[in-house]
Formats: sequence, structure tokens, C-alpha cells
Amino acid sequence: MIRIVFNSTNLVERLRQASERLADMSPVYSDIGEYLVKSTKDRFGRSEAPDGSKWAPKRPATIERYRRMGDGKLTRPLIGPSRRLGNEVAAIPSRDQVEVGSSLEYSGVMQDGAAKGAFGTNKRGSPIPWGTIPARVWLGISETDERNILDIVDEHIGAGLTDGSEVA
Repeated sequence: MIRIVFNSTNLVERLRQASERLADMSPVYSDIGEYLVKSTKDRFGRSEAPDGSKWAPKRPATIERYRRMGDGKLTRPLIGPSRRLGNEVAAIPSRDQVEVGSSLEYSGVMQDGAAKGAFGTNKRGSPIPWGTIPARVWLGISETDERNILDIVDEHIGAGLTDGSEVA
């Protein structure tokens, strides 16, 4: 599991304000999680990191390996035969946070990269991984994401406020 903590001062302050005004933050974090899952999955279609940079392309050896396995059309980065990484992004909201990511054991390697042989060798003595994997940051919050999360928080704050003049 990889853990990225996002600490935008503006966003953290807005969430603090929301938690002071709303009795239950679970719906806020649920909506944020739902949004971030969609945003993250959309980036897989564009092969881009949260900062807008393009992911490193697959190496010719990787494409050739997929071709030999019958999956020669898999040329886009982070898209493998199972397509699991991009399809299995999930959110786990709670009362005080939301976690977004993947439970796949290789998700951290895809995010951070790994040198050839970084994890030792297999039974035949071949390196794991068999080649260097460049970091392809797929998990994170873009500037657009931050603005949209602020909008989500503002919607919840607005829905939870009254001017105190209503009669019960």
C-alpha cells in the first residue's frame, strides 16, 4: 500500500470549517472519494499524472513481450492485459478522511517505479522486476481536482447551514 497525504492549506482549512459546521463529515468524504476515483480513472485514459505530465511510454521490450503473449495492442503506459490498475481504483470514506487508491500489490511500484532486480530474483534467477520500471504517478490530486473538491465541500457546508431564523 502506498500512502500520499495531501496537505493543501486552502483545502485543509475548508475541511476544518466544514467539520465545525456539519455533524457528520461522512457524506463529504464519500462525495470527495467518488469524485477522486472518477478523476483518477480518467487520467488513465490520458496517460497523465495529476500534475498534467505524460507518463513515460512503455519500452519496446515491454510492448514486444505483450505482443508475444497475444496482447500487442497494449502500448499505453500502465495498461496491462488485465487492465486492473486503472479499473480497480477505489475510495474508502470514513467520518474523518477518505482514502483513494488500489489494493493491487504492484500499485506502489507503478507510482514510484523500481530498478531492475529491486525485489530480488525468481526461481530461475531472473531479476524481479525483469526491467527497470519508471515512476508513473497515477495517484494524487491535480489543481482541477483541488478546485472541484473545494466545490464539493462548499456544497455540503451550504446544505448544512441555516440562518437561524427558521421556526421549528
